[in-house]
Amino acid sequence: MSKKSGQRLRIIPLGGLGEIGKNMTVLEYGGSMIVIDCGLAFPDEDMLGIDMVIPDMSFLELNQDKLAAFIITHGHEDHIGAIPYALQKFHVPVVGTKFTLALIEHKLHEHKIEEADLRCITAGDTVQFGCFEIEFIKVSHSIAGAVALAITTPLGVVIHTGDFKVDYTPVDNEPIDINRFAYYGSKGVLALLMDSTNAELSGVTPSEMEIGKTFEKVFNDADGRIIVASFASNVYRIQQVVNIAIRHNRVVCFQGRSMVMIAKIAKELGYLNLPEESVVELEKLKNYENDRICVLTTGSQGESMSGLFRMANANHKLIIGNGDTVIISASAIPGNEKSVGRVINQLFKRGANVVYDRLADVHVSGHARREELKLMFRLLKPQYFMPVHGEARHLYHHARLAEKMGVSPGNIFVLENGNMLEITDKGAMKLSSSVASGAILIDGLGVGDIGATVLRERRLLSQDGLFAIIIPVQKSTGEMLGLPEIITRGFIYVKDSDELMSEAREYAFDLAMKLSMEYRYDWSNFKSSMKSGMKGFLLSKTRRTPIIMPMIVEIDC
Repeated sequence: MSKKSGQRLRIIPLGGLGEIGKNMTVLEYGGSMIVIDCGLAFPDEDMLGIDMVIPDMSFLELNQDKLAAFIITHGHEDHIGAIPYALQKFHVPVVGTKFTLALIEHKLHEHKIEEADLRCITAGDTVQFGCFEIEFIKVSHSIAGAVALAITTPLGVVIHTGDFKVDYTPVDNEPIDINRFAYYGSKGVLALLMDSTNAELSGVTPSEMEIGKTFEKVFNDADGRIIVASFASNVYRIQQVVNIAIRHNRVVCFQGRSMVMIAKIAKELGYLNLPEESVVELEKLKNYENDRICVLTTGSQGESMSGLFRMANANHKLIIGNGDTVIISASAIPGNEKSVGRVINQLFKRGANVVYDRLADVHVSGHARREELKLMFRLLKPQYFMPVHGEARHLYHHARLAEKMGVSPGNIFVLENGNMLEITDKGAMKLSSSVASGAILIDGLGVGDIGATVLRERRLLSQDGLFAIIIPVQKSTGEMLGLPEIITRGFIYVKDSDELMSEAREYAFDLAMKLSMEYRYDWSNFKSSMKSGMKGFLLSKTRRTPIIMPMIVEIDC
């Protein structure tokens, strides 16, 4: 693979830096471009009504003639969640392992996208797109089919680890391919892009097998039903629970839409061993004593529509109560702590014994800690380093670790989404200009139609409510036809505020009369002045500032 004089390799993160989620990184050389991952992020608390957040792909739209493929490292939502939205715009191959593609295929079916070019690979395979030769390397993570990428470019090898940890005793008995990383380190690595999620944590991340000991103890001690809430995508965790349940003569029941779906897919692909006689439907649980029942459900993050949430709040056919043991086998994703806490509290109120991460080792991370990151630095010996996948503090901790491990400070780049790194044909790397990046908000079927203004209005509505003033005017003359009608929502309780409503109606009438003389038929300026005047009145009376909405109703008479 020959390099061309003057050509530059560009590395452009469009998501995943300074945040958790919506991972997307572009590699470009000459007329070729590939995209690594295409994920979503879950909305912040102040994004009222927003379902999900995906990366801004306008840079890809401007360069779609160069775009060769989406290369996916694994099937978590923060790496595949935006694929359906991308494939509505770009008709290029999507490459991943069979479990990753099965999850993507399910998402595409939900979005009614039937013509996608999905290309299945296994760890160890190599594919070529334009000038990029990509080898897929087996890594350990909290989902099946996770891979790292060794991308050979005309200027050198770029390693992208994806999400990973170094697990020497994985449940699937297929550990991370340390030898392949060592091979590339011996050949020379131009740039390393490495997962930063746990870069601030010392030591090593425990093996997935370790939590089996905790499950074994809980199953030994429990006399009633056992309900385990976990991430549906963690088929290794599910397999451990199933194995332990069978050993304790319990049947297993899957609950929650995503849990049922992923268990079905994983079984069909051979990632889950589920003996037919041990898996039962919810309706058949009544045929078993409580000490023979184990339920695997969604809801480890306190989601309001999940199986566990509905069980805890008696909105499910299976209602949790006295004698039940609930294991929440996950740690709260940042921002979900309150939701998880509410579910735990509700479970205790219902009389359940709840086992969660503050009480026992019921969860291990899928991300490498500092000692594992050090191992990768030693193996790969990169010339340049760029931390990815993490909030600002994770990236900076990772950058400092890289310096301790011998990477020159001038060769470490902590970027923001949209920054562009360029490597010249002379081997020099520099930070270049930025490209369009950011967040596209998904609200129902709306993609990107909700912006800062609408979110601000939603926040105002949630804080102080709505105050609508309906002003009747004669169409032919523009003259007022009586008192305005006032409708409020979330501002005051009207039945207890007769005096305020009467004053507001009279003030609105006097103000409208005055403004109608000044702005007759200029309804835009009329409404603007009406909003300003009413805002001052309501603020003086209530110390609240609702959204004020004047509406002109023209009447023929």
